[in-house]
Amino acid sequence: MTGTSAPLAVLAIAILALLPRPSHAGDHTPPAVQPATDFAAVEVHTDEKLAIAAEPYDTKDKMTLFRVDYISHGVMPVRLIVTNNGDRPISLRDARILFVTSTGDRIQAAEPEDVERLMTRKEREGTKIPMPGPIPAIKMKPKASDKEIEQDFDTFEFQALVIEPHTTRAGFLFYDVSGLSHPLQDALLNLHTIKDADGKELFYFEIPFNKYLKTKSSQMN
Repeated sequence: MTGTSAPLAVLAIAILALLPRPSHAGDHTPPAVQPATDFAAVEVHTDEKLAIAAEPYDTKDKMTLFRVDYISHGVMPVRLIVTNNGDRPISLRDARILFVTSTGDRIQAAEPEDVERLMTRKEREGTKIPMPGPIPAIKMKPKASDKEIEQDFDTFEFQALVIEPHTTRAGFLFYDVSGLSHPLQDALLNLHTIKDADGKELFYFEIPFNKYLKTKSSQMN
């Protein structure tokens, strides 16, 4: 091996180590649907036979479900689980589902373009590794492409407008909590303008995230 080829071999090995591994898109599958009462942060309205739970996805382990690491960019995915134990459908067509912070700020669920704005251009388009001489630069895989964000919303976003009798529906809402050091502490999920089959508005739901944090704390002890 000549003196010039050895450094090139080392460079090639280093580049291979940096290249992105194949992604396993098939792993990005929504979790199995369970009744809302199986979750810690849940509110049950017995008279209306309706239970709604909220499960924040706030850890690196949970973030592997998605194609993008949202939590590192200040976006909190919250899984919404709605169980209708009644004999008539429940409508969420006009529902408002807000993340209410500890100081009372009310945050609406984000759209894909809202999340894209939080990512830098470099993160969404990827970087380039310059190469010596005539060798073209190597383009690295973006950390969070617009396409991946849109795919995640298509796959995971809560989309049910009607909860059929004796049915549970689940999906994710994404909230911009950037700038909040402890977004879940003393915060809650507020749901209102939920209606029954006759169009009558039901009593609002307020689900404290402290219920979820309490179970996390007990698991760590």
